[in-house]
Amino acid sequence: MIRLFDAPLPHGITLSCRAAGRQGPRLMLLHGFPEAAFVWDGVMTALAERAQCLAPNLRGYERSSAPAGVEAYRAKALLADLVALIEQSGAPLDLLVAHDWGGALAWSLAAQRPDLLRRLLVINAPHTATFLRELRDNPAQQAASAYMNYLVRPDAEARLAENGYARLWPFLQSPYRQLTDADRARYEAVWRCGLSGPLNYYRASPLRPPREGDDALRRLQIPDAALTVRVPTDVLWGEADAALRPGLLDGLERWVPQLAVHRVADASHWIVHERPARVLGAIDAALGR
Repeated sequence: MIRLFDAPLPHGITLSCRAAGRQGPRLMLLHGFPEAAFVWDGVMTALAERAQCLAPNLRGYERSSAPAGVEAYRAKALLADLVALIEQSGAPLDLLVAHDWGGALAWSLAAQRPDLLRRLLVINAPHTATFLRELRDNPAQQAASAYMNYLVRPDAEARLAENGYARLWPFLQSPYRQLTDADRARYEAVWRCGLSGPLNYYRASPLRPPREGDDALRRLQIPDAALTVRVPTDVLWGEADAALRPGLLDGLERWVPQLAVHRVADASHWIVHERPARVLGAIDAALGR
C-alpha cells in the first residue's frame, strides 16, 4: 500500500512524498519531466515486502513547494532538497533509482555526496559530461534535444496547457506504451498543480542545444572532479529513446569508473512503464550486489 506524506525540510522546502515498505534496504526513487512521484507506485508496491521505498515529488511538482523564480531551480537548490531528505531519514541510501531529470540530479548527488548512497541506478538520464559533449558536437543529439529550447519560452506554460495539454501529451508517446484513461487523469492532475516549476528546471540549466549567436554552451567548462561518480553505478537504457541518443553512453566510464550499462532494445525513454519487470530486475540485481 502506498503511503502519502509531506516532508518539511530544514531550509523551508516541503516535498510531498509517496512511500511503501517498512523494512529491508532503503531506496529512493526520483522522477522526471513531465511526470511525478506516482510513476513509481507499481515498482514500490512490488518491492514493499523486501525494501523501504521513498519517492518524493521534486521541488515544483505536484504538492511539493514551488518557489517562484528560475534561480530556485538551479542544481544547488535542487540537490539541497535531496540531501536534506536523505539526511532526515538518518542513514545512507542502499540504492538511489532515478529517471530523466531525477537522473540528472542523481548523477550530481552521487558525485558530490557519495556518503549518502551506496549504489546508483540511472534510467535514461544522461551524465552531465557526456550530455555537454553531445550537445556541443553531435548534430543528432542537438536535433533530438531541440524541444528544450521550446520549453524555456516565456509562454511555454500557456502553450502546453492549451486544448487539454495537446502539446504536452506527445512528450509521453512511445511505440511500446498506450496511455489509459486512468493514466491521463493522473498526469492531468499533476499538470493542473502548475507547470512553471517543472519548466524552470530547463530554464535554469545551461545544458540545452546551442542557438545561433549563443556560444554559452561552448564556453561552459566543468572539471572532471566535480562530475566523477565513485559509487557503484548501473545504467538501464531504453535504446528507442527519441530524445536521448545512444552516443550519450559513449565514454561514460571516464566519469563513472564502477559502471555497468544495460541496454534494452525494445524500450524507449519511458522504459519504467514499458518494461516494469526489467526495471524491477535491475533494482533487485543492484540490491543483491
